[in-house]
Amino acid sequence: MSAEVVAKKTLGARATQLLALLSATGLLWGLTQVATKLQGPASLIVCVGFLLLAGMLASELLETLGLPHLTGYIVLGLVAGPHVLGLVDEAAVHQLGHVNTLALTLIALAGGVELRWELLRESWRTLVRAHLVQTIVVSTLTTIAFFAVAPQLSFLKGFSAAQLVAVSVLWALLAVSRSPSATLAILAQTHARGPIASFALAFVMSSDVLVVAMLSIALSVVRPLFDASMHVSLSELGVLGHEIVGSITLGTTLGLALAAYLRLFRQQVLLILLGLSFVAGEAIHYLHFDPVLTFLIAGFVVQNFSRQGPHLLESVERTGSVVFVLFFATAGAHLDVPLLKALWPMALLLCGVRAAATWIAHWLASRAADVNPIIKRWGAAPLVSQAGLTLGLSVVIEKAFPQFGVGFRSLAIAAVAINELIGPILFKFALDRNGESR
Repeated sequence: MSAEVVAKKTLGARATQLLALLSATGLLWGLTQVATKLQGPASLIVCVGFLLLAGMLASELLETLGLPHLTGYIVLGLVAGPHVLGLVDEAAVHQLGHVNTLALTLIALAGGVELRWELLRESWRTLVRAHLVQTIVVSTLTTIAFFAVAPQLSFLKGFSAAQLVAVSVLWALLAVSRSPSATLAILAQTHARGPIASFALAFVMSSDVLVVAMLSIALSVVRPLFDASMHVSLSELGVLGHEIVGSITLGTTLGLALAAYLRLFRQQVLLILLGLSFVAGEAIHYLHFDPVLTFLIAGFVVQNFSRQGPHLLESVERTGSVVFVLFFATAGAHLDVPLLKALWPMALLLCGVRAAATWIAHWLASRAADVNPIIKRWGAAPLVSQAGLTLGLSVVIEKAFPQFGVGFRSLAIAAVAINELIGPILFKFALDRNGESR
């Protein structure tokens, strides 16, 4: 078959997909105009069906431009969300938020399964060096940048210099966080194998523990500057130890139980995953453990202490192919366009500083002679994305500091929106450029 025929078939397929996307959008828009009182389960079912169909079509169309599917899901959710076309209202977006629980479970399990002990043993020196340099450089440069623009932020008016430094440090903590969900979504789409994919997986997944530890320490140090009744206490370290040790213990138990089930039955795995995400998720929330770390450890145990790792990964990827569409489309619908419009200049500046600091830190960390040349050149690409973890940290900071928390979280949402759109594109480009995508 000639290249010209293949091109015509590809063009025809894309035209058909575009027509189907426009038809589905027009149909739902007409339905919202006629059936304005469509609510409850019927409204949710319609929204889910539209997001699944339109999200897949949009991702296929954007793939023609070399963009990741993740970008298509987010853009579709943004356009269809309550702030643009209004095809998916705020009530539906809120209800679809329950999908996040299942999605985070699948993301963490897949990340744990991909973390093979051999990989960590071979690259632990590189990971330690990368984490150390990234934390120091990114946090320092973003602290300076935020302190420089702080006088221009209305929610920080009247704060002392010491308080502005404290808020800048909290912002730097957000800047150090990465996006396990975006990383795994790109790897699931591309089926990438190679040095960049391995480095991204190991670095991003292990960074969750570091960020949780830094948050607990930062909160204990910063609180006295805004509340005179508070004082620096080591009790936060006890809370941190409880969270990390408890998450590892529960994750190990879940991993061993899941491995035993897969070995004995290998049936109804989807139901087991649903049970883990909701039942175990509630238990994790009640015990104040970290869900990402818990399920990450569970996947790691299945992969490295049993022979069921490939079967679990296959089940997770099969289930996640649908869940990821809803997860990232809902994330796009959550983006507050008016807020982003108001804060985008400051958010764009801070995101630019963070991205530059990330590349500088990676260049410094990878100067060692034993680092793979491909990682030296492209290893920073997967470190730009931000998503759920960063937003979760911003919620914790908002609750801890009502004096500035609302404005701080609004700026964080705007910054995450920018990084959520740009980061996955950079990561996929690096994978494609080096032939790791399959």
